[in-house]
Amino acid sequence: IDIIEPAVKALQARAWPTEAPFHGPFPADTIFLKAQAGEYQAIVTMYHDQGQIAIKLLGFARGVTVQGGLPIPITTPAHGTAYDIAGQGKASAEATWQAFQIACRMGIAQRRKTLALS
Repeated sequence: IDIIEPAVKALQARAWPTEAPFHGPFPADTIFLKAQAGEYQAIVTMYHDQGQIAIKLLGFARGVTVQGGLPIPITTPAHGTAYDIAGQGKASAEATWQAFQIACRMGIAQRRKTLALS
């Protein structure tokens, strides 16, 4: 209430991005159902376990974890390293590919912002 709600209201006041407005805060145990139904494109959680379990259940093969507030884009497949099946031809590269694509888009956006400020 004291931190998340004012942050959401500040983002709403900026009206950015218009195609995917900000909403919340929501309880972690119900917001993922709304995302699964297509109501939201992304969910920001306040700590790892709040989102990780739901992401694994909803999209194990394509889920991506994004670390925020860092000077460079950091993304990882939500399922982790899959060391238990490494080299066996069982693992899917889909989540790694999704993580790579998101990191690239984040890097491009960061570069554009840097250029705009200079």
